Amino acid sequence: RVKTNKNLTIKSKPTPVQPSLTKKRQDYLEWPEYFMAVAFLSAQRSKDPSSQVGACIVNQENKIVGIGYNGMPNGCDDDLLPWSRSADNKLDTKYPYVCHAELNAIMNKNSADVKGCTMYVALFPCNECTKLIIQAGIKDVIYLSDKYHDTPEMTASRRLLNLAGITYKQFQPKQGRIVIDFNSINHPGLKTSSGFGGVQSP
Repeated sequence: RVKTNKNLTIKSKPTPVQPSLTKKRQDYLEWPEYFMAVAFLSAQRSKDPSSQVGACIVNQENKIVGIGYNGMPNGCDDDLLPWSRSADNKLDTKYPYVCHAELNAIMNKNSADVKGCTMYVALFPCNECTKLIIQAGIKDVIYLSDKYHDTPEMTASRRLLNLAGITYKQFQPKQGRIVIDFNSINHPGLKTSSGFGGVQSP
């Protein structure tokens, strides 16, 4: 309300807003953990018995624009192709046939292109995937495992990434596990052992 005293006008002070008793969650997933978790979740679609790898491409607005996992090419019956890692004849292994997660994520993009984007991937990309990453215009690669670091393919990959000016760094998770509990939606406020999967009361 407004009080008027001759030529003096004084506005009354607004009533202070009472602080909410309910505060936001503090243990929510931060962006890097979220995107790497999406990559690992997509890997669960892979039928590869030895290596399940996922990749997630994110633009500068933190929007996911592509997801992929390792598997056989579209239209090729994966019951008729080999999944073995070793054989006397290389044609009897998976390597000549399988499409890596990075390739599939780029091909599955839901935007015009992936230029300037960041790729989150479980494994450091091989030289063949690195060629695709470079050609697609991806600018950053975040990987978790580098267990094949000393192989010629990975050495070539690092050389290409360095020459192309693409940054790459190893992801350091804040915790070892993220559990997805489908039952948490029926139990508001319930948290899993990892601290995730709970749903706050509305």
